[in-house]
Amino acid sequence: MVLRLEDKKAIVAKIADIAARSPSVVAAEYRGMTVEEMTQLRETARKTNVSVFVARNTLVSRALENTEFSCMQEILVGPLVLAFSKEDPGAAARLMRDFAKDHEKLVIKALAVDGKLLSAKDIGVLANLPTRDQALSTMMAVMQAPIVKFARTLRETHAKLLRTLVALHIQKEGSV
Repeated sequence: MVLRLEDKKAIVAKIADIAARSPSVVAAEYRGMTVEEMTQLRETARKTNVSVFVARNTLVSRALENTEFSCMQEILVGPLVLAFSKEDPGAAARLMRDFAKDHEKLVIKALAVDGKLLSAKDIGVLANLPTRDQALSTMMAVMQAPIVKFARTLRETHAKLLRTLVALHIQKEGSV
């Protein structure tokens, strides 16, 4: 399919806009995947707040030039699908890792976070990052722990006194 210059500029602008707002990107080779599998990948991506693009590598290269993902220029070879996380840095990595488990034709090539290019072996590091909600709940539990322990300590003094008085009462009733 022949693209006009305006169409190419629109594609470059769209990818550059998404890349500018994304914390991470994963590139994977999709050679041999069926249309149904790619549709399934796109549907799953929409549900997990990930943008998926398939475009000519030259257009992707231009779109990534002035972004923190310019480090991906060297791996833009062959048929690639790019998955950009919209909010959660690990969302695209989780999506691609989980999808690649079920579809062996999807081969993860590389990923980039904060301007650093990582190999496909490092997908687990990014995919295992907690989501925003998980991180917030962990942080709140850590912040709450000292207060909860302090309250338990204060309560325990009264409870120990009460247990002692009950034991004395039982002891005195038994000795009468």
